[in-house]
Amino acid sequence: MVTDKYFHKKTPIWRDERVLKAAAQIISSLVVFGILYWAIGNFLEITQQRGMPLSYGFLDEAAGFPIKESFIPYESTMSFGRAVLVGLINTLVVSVLGILFATLLGFLIGLMRLSSNWLISRIALAYIEFHRNIPLLVLLFLWYFGVFTRLPDVKESITLPGPTYINQRGFYLTWPHLSDRGALFATSIAAGIILAIITWVVLRRIREDKGRETYFGRVSLTVLILVPLIGWFASGGEPLWFDVPVLQGFNFQGGLRLTTEFAALLIGLAMYTAAFIAEVFRAGILAVQKGQIEAASAVGLRYSQVLMLIIIPQAMRVIIPPMISQYLNLTKNSSLALAIGYQELFAIGKVTINQAGRAVPVFILIMATYLAISLLTSIILNIYNKRVQFIER
Repeated sequence: MVTDKYFHKKTPIWRDERVLKAAAQIISSLVVFGILYWAIGNFLEITQQRGMPLSYGFLDEAAGFPIKESFIPYESTMSFGRAVLVGLINTLVVSVLGILFATLLGFLIGLMRLSSNWLISRIALAYIEFHRNIPLLVLLFLWYFGVFTRLPDVKESITLPGPTYINQRGFYLTWPHLSDRGALFATSIAAGIILAIITWVVLRRIREDKGRETYFGRVSLTVLILVPLIGWFASGGEPLWFDVPVLQGFNFQGGLRLTTEFAALLIGLAMYTAAFIAEVFRAGILAVQKGQIEAASAVGLRYSQVLMLIIIPQAMRVIIPPMISQYLNLTKNSSLALAIGYQELFAIGKVTINQAGRAVPVFILIMATYLAISLLTSIILNIYNKRVQFIER
């Protein structure tokens, strides 16, 4: 007969599965951290011996190299830190504009792909397959060397309304600047945007809570237009002046100049990423149940209303997670600008390494910057994604 004492006998600690698992994890963690500690310490010792410490004091030294395109004032006599800042801003500008254009173009191509018109659908399919199956670097070369280097000379520039001039040296655009009293107008624009957002949120919530039509869209649009209009008249009716590019000698002076390298990178990134975003949009729209679309049509809603009020809000719950990856890929792919001569963060980092001889600190700085940009983008979009998800009960 088996006694109760047999069942209540404790398992020896050297045979207890839970203890063995915990011990294995602790030992493996100590081994990994020990190897990392040894490797990092050894690396730091070598850098000290070779006179290349992991410090960033060199960022205060004079850079000594020019930057072809900068959205903030920069001279070659300025510091390495200023040059890195210029590269960061160049990366952010091309990334933000690329995300904006890629999203709009991808949404349009995605709708075309779902069109019942055979020709429109096949055109969208051809666009998607062409861009998805060609490396981005090849597309950048195609746009830069195949298109923009073939543009006419300065004196034979293509003239567009604006006026805007396009030639081998870049795009020269008429650009607005604030006048002496323009600060009031700029403030009114910012106030109009903020008030329009607040009006949208408050009136929409009132409609959802009380079921009363508040016309939140029309009212918000009115606020968005009316407040800057008041600022326009309050600033004297001339808050802006337009800097028009003028041909002087061998080049245009004035206005805003965008280099062909910037244009090739922006167009290449936007069109390449738009092909993937189009498929994301298509998948999100197809994820919406057809019954809801049919019900919305049955109550008399127009197709545009069905799309904006029924399909898109529900599709966004499916679209946002893969869209985050596409936005991050576009930002990181901007480093390919080095191949066509646009000086963004990575390209300026390479020049800084050659000038200062500090490869490791510069690469750590570049990686940390890209990591910070990626994490910030992910956090913002994940917050929005969390807000639009269905709440399970």
